[in-house]
Amino acid sequence: MSGIAYQKDSDSIVTLLIDAPNEPVNTLNAAFQDDLGKVIDRLEAERDDLRGVIVTSAKSTFFAGGDLRSLIMVRPDTAARFFAEIEAIKANFRRLERLGRPVVAAINGSALGGGLELALACHRRVCIGSPKVQIGFPEVTLGLLPGCGGIIRSVRMMGLQAALPHLVEGKRLNPSAALAAGFVDSLAGDKEEMLAQARAWIAANPNPAQPWDIPKARIPGGSPSSPAVAAMLPVASAMLAQKIHGNYPAPAAILAAAVEGAQVDFDTALRIESRYMTRVASGQVAKNMIGAFFFQLNEIKAGAGRPAQIDRSRVNKVGIAGAGMMGAGIAWACASRGVECVLADTSIEKAERGKEYSAKLLSKRLAKGKTSTEQASETLGLITASVGFTGFVDRELVIEAVFENRELKEQVIAAVESAMPAESVFASNTSTLPITGLAKSSARPGQFVGLHFFSPVDRMQLVEIIRGKETSDQTLARVYDFVLQIGKIPIVVNDARGFYTSRVFGTYVNEGMALLGEGVPAALIENVGEQAGMPTGPLAVLDEVSLKLADDVLHQELADLARERAPTGADDANAAQPGRDTRRGIPPAAIKVLEKMVHEYQRVGRAHGAGFYDYPQGARKSLWKGLETFAREEQPVTAQDVHDRLLYAQALETLRCLQEGVVESHRDANIGAIFGWGFPAWTGGTVQFVNHVGVGNFVARAGELAQRYGERFAPPVWVLQRAEQGLEL
Repeated sequence: MSGIAYQKDSDSIVTLLIDAPNEPVNTLNAAFQDDLGKVIDRLEAERDDLRGVIVTSAKSTFFAGGDLRSLIMVRPDTAARFFAEIEAIKANFRRLERLGRPVVAAINGSALGGGLELALACHRRVCIGSPKVQIGFPEVTLGLLPGCGGIIRSVRMMGLQAALPHLVEGKRLNPSAALAAGFVDSLAGDKEEMLAQARAWIAANPNPAQPWDIPKARIPGGSPSSPAVAAMLPVASAMLAQKIHGNYPAPAAILAAAVEGAQVDFDTALRIESRYMTRVASGQVAKNMIGAFFFQLNEIKAGAGRPAQIDRSRVNKVGIAGAGMMGAGIAWACASRGVECVLADTSIEKAERGKEYSAKLLSKRLAKGKTSTEQASETLGLITASVGFTGFVDRELVIEAVFENRELKEQVIAAVESAMPAESVFASNTSTLPITGLAKSSARPGQFVGLHFFSPVDRMQLVEIIRGKETSDQTLARVYDFVLQIGKIPIVVNDARGFYTSRVFGTYVNEGMALLGEGVPAALIENVGEQAGMPTGPLAVLDEVSLKLADDVLHQELADLARERAPTGADDANAAQPGRDTRRGIPPAAIKVLEKMVHEYQRVGRAHGAGFYDYPQGARKSLWKGLETFAREEQPVTAQDVHDRLLYAQALETLRCLQEGVVESHRDANIGAIFGWGFPAWTGGTVQFVNHVGVGNFVARAGELAQRYGERFAPPVWVLQRAEQGLEL
């Protein structure tokens, strides 16, 4: 069965209706390539009887791009075959645009990646102006590049300076923005108008040609040798290098293909692009990113982490106890997705301040044209500020978001449960306090669960769902569906001290402090952290989180550990299961640094104006000169060891979490690491980082680090076994 219907009307205009059989979207797979070749054979055979061609889709989207199931399988030993396949696709696109008859892309839905490349191979692009339609080249976000002519055609249409941001940044444009950029030529209100515009253009332009096929055509803005472009390129290259730190091959390959392709004829440029695409697609980084950002992320969105036997549900009414920074952010997350919520605090002033947070966000969106006055008013109207919890009487879900204090949370739990319906779910937004222990204060522990939102809630996509010992499957499924409903990414973890994200993230900042305590210059630690791909250095992160909070957590953990080791009276709710908690603890050098910073130097973080950094008013922050007291005359740790310690500490703690059952899937571990605290995306996550290095190589390197710096770098036994068997994780 063909995936492209060939429909010729009485005006001798052929409509190619793309509809991949048994697939939700159209993709550039082998079947499409075969179908496209056959319909172009027919178009060429019937050219004398044709007035034009319209390319459109029978699906809700126009075309989704490359077949990632095939792309993730490309290896160096299959690179030659892959290169030939790309060249074959491009050859068909060239045949289409050189047909000698006008070809119009009628873009009825999103055209991303290969879909946009197909559209650019048409002479004209008419797009439905729906805000749901997305246009762009997101390949770079998957470690790839537009490899079917997207780079070369974009540069020749727009010029290097205008095209590069669209290619390198992977932004998705709405139809109006795509029109302004030049990716589409006109917008239509509906399908009928879109097809009418296509037919009218065909009638008015019987002999069109692409700009790159006109002999005297020049690249807009000039070639790389023109003075303006030549002055821009070194700056663009330097800025890109500063951003990717050599970790991401795709953006650098895009820049190289664009510049090199602009200096040769069009068909040679296409071949250059194919070579870069082959190099990038056969590399490990692309596989890491496709695996995490497409396959694993889509598995989560499809509900892979929820109990399968429970029917899907929606939450219409939410109560939020606590209108501080987190509660206000959660209220925004609900209202912005159409969920009505009551935001409660101890005074109406506090509750209104929490609601004002959403008002400010809406004001910014209004200024940017991302919402209308009516929509903003409707969204804000979904939040009701309230004193106390009487407004929770009809809430299906209540989220507690008060200060991270066990006694306070226990008081709130009792008060809220007395006001909410018996069948409703209670969720605690906590980043460290064990859910099973908090659930002891609940009259309905089966309906008690943890929902760990990340700050700032309006920007952070991840929500960590913590399942207590008595949390029911129905409760877990309900909150999983709710997290998806409000546009967040849920991962499910089991209850333990620090859960998954806080526990593993803690190793990054603790290792940074340990390095400082061992005499490594602070600037080296911070720079290497960023060069490894972390959003910021560990010391800067700790300043933002607060050294005082870290000190409080440290002493709470030490107290918990002491209680666990006690022969009697241990708090089972907060203790790890005997023999399962394999953590190596906080490095002594890190404890020394933290104690000195908080108690001796009284520098507790950015909120207090002084931490590892100074924060002068009206000036950029800078590392505190007093950190030189930790320095040593001889450099004790190499830059490579700094790099590996920062990344390996996080990966190893993740492997221990898997061993203990805190997190049960590699999928949740990888996505939680990337979206929770910014583990480098090029790795594919903390587990995939081990596969990236190679399990055998990882084990060997971890062993070296363990010998030099301590037992915390010793890999778990199950990882050693995988290495011995030559298997991936």
